[in-house]
Amino acid sequence: MKKSILTLAIAAAFLLAVPAAAGAAEKKKEADTYRLLNLFGDVFERVRSSYVEEVSDEDLIEAAITGMLTSLDPHSSFLNAKNFKDMQAQTRGKFGGLGIEVTMENGLIKVVSPIDDTPAHRSGLQPGDLITHLDGKRVLGLTLAQSVELMRGKVGTDIKLTVRRAKKPAFDVTITRAIIPLRTVRSHLEGDIAYVRISSFSQPTHDGLKRAMEKMKKKAGDKFKGVILDLRNNPGGLLDQAVAVSDAFLDRGEIVSTRPRNKESHQRFNAKPGDLADGKPLIVLMNGGSASASEIVAGALQDHKRAIILGSQSFGKGSVQTILPLGSHGAMRLTTALYFTPSGKSIQKVGIKPDIAVQQARIEAIQSGRRQSRESDLRGALDQRNNNGAGKSDNKTDPGKAQTKDTPQDFQLQRALDLLRGVDLFTKRLKG
Repeated sequence: MKKSILTLAIAAAFLLAVPAAAGAAEKKKEADTYRLLNLFGDVFERVRSSYVEEVSDEDLIEAAITGMLTSLDPHSSFLNAKNFKDMQAQTRGKFGGLGIEVTMENGLIKVVSPIDDTPAHRSGLQPGDLITHLDGKRVLGLTLAQSVELMRGKVGTDIKLTVRRAKKPAFDVTITRAIIPLRTVRSHLEGDIAYVRISSFSQPTHDGLKRAMEKMKKKAGDKFKGVILDLRNNPGGLLDQAVAVSDAFLDRGEIVSTRPRNKESHQRFNAKPGDLADGKPLIVLMNGGSASASEIVAGALQDHKRAIILGSQSFGKGSVQTILPLGSHGAMRLTTALYFTPSGKSIQKVGIKPDIAVQQARIEAIQSGRRQSRESDLRGALDQRNNNGAGKSDNKTDPGKAQTKDTPQDFQLQRALDLLRGVDLFTKRLKG
């Protein structure tokens, strides 16, 4: 009797989604679906009655829904009531956990990006790392939601991750869980260049960017040369924040389009007048940890020739996930569309290719064994013939000695700074 009631309930829910004017082909499809629902009912009843241990109906149904959604793609999933609440807290800009954005790859947890200044970031986790065990228990066989649930826990407690990194033996990392307040925008001036780091896209992001830009432009004044927007290891986030950040540097034109299965539901997002950088040169830094919303921003600024993209190819997550609430049972995250850049290119599995490819590297000054000789060292060398202190040097240190104290250690950032300064210098010379 319970089996029949369950099957009828599922069938009734399905019928609500079928158009009233279904044709013959649709009716046949409907009949096939009834047979499949009967199959589901049979399996459900067999498990309830014969499985070696008693399992609640709720757990079985949730597992069936989870399996259905995770079989579609790596980003569709079921969120029970607790996970749904945690997800809402994360998008508001504060949540508890390790501070790591993950996906699934071949049954293992893959690190998309650790979030800046979080336990995961401080532990040294890197984009592309594969997590094989959580507290000694194998990840293989778990869903993404189950894995994330295990990584969350009481603040102050530890969790041991077994990590596999390319060309290195597996190693363990112990991380202490913490409340993760998401300060998504960090900024400072590099001389007269505004450096803005966006670590993820949550509700406070655009407002944080606007405040940062206004503060730095005011401090730099007329000497303001341009902006470096750092989206490296940014795993993405909210679509509306990606659109807002792109719009912050664009005066007009399309930012991104989303294309679902139903062509009538295509959406296009366009920029409004106003540029926080006042038209100054803009360089975007990205790498393999830049995904989703950060790829939207890079793609829009690249297609409109508003920015130079520097770094390495991005992650390639070009799909749109819609959160569909399921009442008191939680919600489902369903992939409903794909992103396309203004030029019509899909980001999915391709990512954004940089205009200037620069792999991260370590900067080291070459130490010379001795100072090279110069004209001033030669006997009888002529002095300068002017009135500005001819023949005297105001260099208080040995010019041949390597100066390493303030040498930037971020090679990609240094390349971006050099490029932007070069563009500024060249522009001024053309005008002069």
